Amino acid sequence: MGGDDPTLSGPEGRHLYGGLEEVPGGGEGGLLLRGPAGNIEISVSHPGDSGSVTAAVVVCHPHPLYGGSMANKVVFTLSEIFKRMGVVTLRFNFRGVGLSDGEFDQGRGEATDLHAVARWLRERFPGASLWVAGFSFGAYVALRAQPVVRAERLLLVAPPVSLFDFRNLAPVAVPWMVIQGGNDEVVDSQLVLEWIRFQPRRPLVRFMADADHFFHGRLRRLGSAVESGWRRLPVGP
Repeated sequence: MGGDDPTLSGPEGRHLYGGLEEVPGGGEGGLLLRGPAGNIEISVSHPGDSGSVTAAVVVCHPHPLYGGSMANKVVFTLSEIFKRMGVVTLRFNFRGVGLSDGEFDQGRGEATDLHAVARWLRERFPGASLWVAGFSFGAYVALRAQPVVRAERLLLVAPPVSLFDFRNLAPVAVPWMVIQGGNDEVVDSQLVLEWIRFQPRRPLVRFMADADHFFHGRLRRLGSAVESGWRRLPVGP
């Protein structure tokens, strides 16, 4: 919210996610890989142990036109939680953000960016399970791309069902989880719950009644919800 302008409560306001960055520590930052629109900037973090990699997760950031990037605090928190769980984590900038080439493409091109990143992860860590996570616009992209990238698990945080067309997206056929704040001033939380009720395969839901869209003051609880919920998801398809 610009970072703190209370009038910027939706995608109409510029830099909605500006000022909400986390200074990343560790990992391989500033790496570039080739994507459909040119270079894609990525940051990869490895768990502390040196054992074989059994899972890798891609975390997608919020809306690029309103200050969203892979440095967003929610995205960084998700990445750190997965790393703590022993998972290789990859954050990346959608086209047109940071060092990534290209221009914003309403989620279509961003889904192909995610596909390119997921393919790179599979090549680098063959045999590892691939998980996909996303916050806000990133949740929309993650959901849109999940059948193409063959994600084996999916995490959506504040999926913007009131802002993008979720009706024609492929249903989720793998274990998945949705986290939604009850005081979300950007995404209509009731529409999110209604959308969930019509899913052929129901996700595990964590409804944080006192959390806003940005999880201000709630990032630690968000991380705990992911960690505990992820363990409850079924193993396998």
